[in-house]
Amino acid sequence: MKRFTLIIAIFTLIFNSSCKDNAKQDNDAQTEAETLPIKVKGEEVSYATDSTSLKGYIAYNENIKTKRPAVLIVHEWWGHNDYVRERADMLANLGYTAMAVDMYGEGKIAEHPEDAGKFATEVFVNLPEAKARFNAAVELLKAHESVDADKLAAIGYCFGGSVVLTMANSGADLDAVAAFHSGVILPVMPNDQLKARVLVCNGDDDPFIKPETVTNFKKAMDSIGAKYEYISYPGVVHSFTSKAADANAEKFGLPLAYDADADEKSWNSLQDMLKEVF
Repeated sequence: MKRFTLIIAIFTLIFNSSCKDNAKQDNDAQTEAETLPIKVKGEEVSYATDSTSLKGYIAYNENIKTKRPAVLIVHEWWGHNDYVRERADMLANLGYTAMAVDMYGEGKIAEHPEDAGKFATEVFVNLPEAKARFNAAVELLKAHESVDADKLAAIGYCFGGSVVLTMANSGADLDAVAAFHSGVILPVMPNDQLKARVLVCNGDDDPFIKPETVTNFKKAMDSIGAKYEYISYPGVVHSFTSKAADANAEKFGLPLAYDADADEKSWNSLQDMLKEVF
């Protein structure tokens, strides 16, 4: 009996020592990340579905040595441009690994609203291929050396917001999704396959988003008991997070406008959600 008690005592001592060592290593890694300067590294990446070659961009802080949550970012209807990469860098600065994805293929960018509308429509009329492109990005990001594959979110702007909401409604294994100046009439509306927490940030005066569509979206979310927040900014119109909005509005005669206050508030709401989820 004494021998058994001694064995238990030794095992307990070893176990507690191991736990303390692991905790110390985690604390040391966290302290190191906090004391070192932020060093964001951006990587061009190529990936593909069975039918489409895709070009993306991954950003992360090299001075964080531990694995971290990851965030996919889906571009506006203009395509995978500098704006979506800037958002990836911003998320990397916050300590996430972020990937700006390519939903059009070959990194294609629209130069005119007619082209943008055509490209976006082509994605949504072929939902299986859209899912394949999104999932290809998911798998690439989850495999990245810096990523905790069990912690994944997706955000999107305009067209990209509709994409991430649709993917979440289709049962994508995401912890959270956020959509900015995004339509809420979706190819797949909210249903019991939705697992993610949802944030939608839209301008209250956005002419592309009709009040009845917002009402219907909220009803659908409420009907399944979804955890979500829908934020409307008074006096704000479409594309309010993009500093290129004013130039595009003037060039193409579109009802777009950057709004610094709404941009900041929506970004803060995103940060709050990600902190709570992860």
